[in-house]
Amino acid sequence: MADTGKSCVVAVEPVLPEHVYEQEAITAAVGPLVASDPGRAALLRRLHAGSGVDHRHLVLPLEDYAALHSLGETNAIFVREGAALAERACRGALDSAGLGPQDVDHVFATSVTGVAAPSLDVLLAERLGLRSDVRRTPSFGLGCAGGAGGLARVHDHLLGRPDDVALLVSVELCSLTLQHGDDSAANMVASGLFGDGAAAVVVVGARHPLAQEGDDRRTTIVDTRSRLYPGTTDALGWEVRDTGFAIVLSAGLPDLLAAHLLADVKGLLADHDLTPADVPTWVVHAGGPRVIDAVRDTLDLSEDAVRESRASLACAGNLSSSSVLDVLARTLAHPGAPPGSPAVLMAFGPGVACELVLLRMGGR
Repeated sequence: MADTGKSCVVAVEPVLPEHVYEQEAITAAVGPLVASDPGRAALLRRLHAGSGVDHRHLVLPLEDYAALHSLGETNAIFVREGAALAERACRGALDSAGLGPQDVDHVFATSVTGVAAPSLDVLLAERLGLRSDVRRTPSFGLGCAGGAGGLARVHDHLLGRPDDVALLVSVELCSLTLQHGDDSAANMVASGLFGDGAAAVVVVGARHPLAQEGDDRRTTIVDTRSRLYPGTTDALGWEVRDTGFAIVLSAGLPDLLAAHLLADVKGLLADHDLTPADVPTWVVHAGGPRVIDAVRDTLDLSEDAVRESRASLACAGNLSSSSVLDVLARTLAHPGAPPGSPAVLMAFGPGVACELVLLRMGGR
């Protein structure tokens, strides 16, 4: 009999917009829009250079960002371009899984860089041709934790409906949140760190036929944990302005992780008679060099353990909720541990919130 306490990841599909630029080119174009004072402009250049980002994909041509000044303008672009990018990710994931849109029973859609009503999942239902009775869970506000949190909530759904197919889709167009004339440290860091992208994940319940094709073939979701850190609501998030979403970003986020993450990870693993030393694979949100460093050092990991997170950051920047799913796709494409071994996926977002997912790695 199938173990209905688990669900299986059968496909992960990250996608990036077509406009790709070296970090130096983005700095040269964006810098004057953000910082006019020579001293602040010099600081911006240093922050961009130290971001761990080599190049980023943008939803618009680089020269178009100078003309964007209002939330109405940027959100209209988010709805139009975000839906198209999410559709690409979903079609790719479904094709990889050998499934069609009519097979999808539940869609969980997450984003924090734009809003839509009807929500993104409704737009996708029309574009993809999903069934009219598809169950939907739209989410806004999980931020960078949305990929991990979305995977956890999809798992929760499938525990109660183990025959179902769920589709997790994340889309983030972070470049549209650039705030002109704001030379705060937070805006300067964000302008050099975040990129645009989307990702889709197909997950099936334990009784679905795709979950029965052999334990060495399917990456299994075993358990999840969510944690809110009290007194941190002003550390990470948005200030909504007429000019769009202005980032709230505390420099103390790595210190928060150093204070809390080890106990949270140990708590998740202990329920399965595991310790961090038993885990060979770590799927870490590419939140920035200091975030990756904090996870590595707090959990006493090797640099090799966060290799795919560094690679994702360098190639695309921090993709917010799509970031950890991009890292997951890279990890599954180049597994460094045997099938059946444990892995921990993690991401951090506004709250401050930590989302953890315990996986059992499959073979490819």
